[in-house]
Amino acid sequence: MATVFTRIIEGELPGTFVHRDERCAVFMSINPLATGHCLVVPRREVEHWVDLTTDEANHLFTVAHQIAQAQRAAFPCDKVGMIIAGYEVPHTHIHLIPTTSMRQLDFANAAASVARDELEAAAARIRDQIAA
Repeated sequence: MATVFTRIIEGELPGTFVHRDERCAVFMSINPLATGHCLVVPRREVEHWVDLTTDEANHLFTVAHQIAQAQRAAFPCDKVGMIIAGYEVPHTHIHLIPTTSMRQLDFANAAASVARDELEAAAARIRDQIAA
């Protein structure tokens, strides 16, 4: 059975996308730790990130780097935190979170939900910075 992330990437479930290419997709977290929180997800379902091919890992981190640069320009933050936890969804994903403190990286404080228009507004800010 396809993971929830595959279903989002394939369009079976809604997603607010920042970037898509032949190897990965980047979309907004529906339970963000901060405004602009994105997930970088490979198209191929791989449960543990160390099982990615070297090429896949290189590509994901290259895309994550580009997105983090855009996030840093789009949102007031000191850093863009990166987390690979892998517990909630059995499909590798990199969390990119614009932060002003370490306290913002606590998943216990994730938003229960965010309005779709807020996610789209944050995604648009990131896309604008990518295009700049």
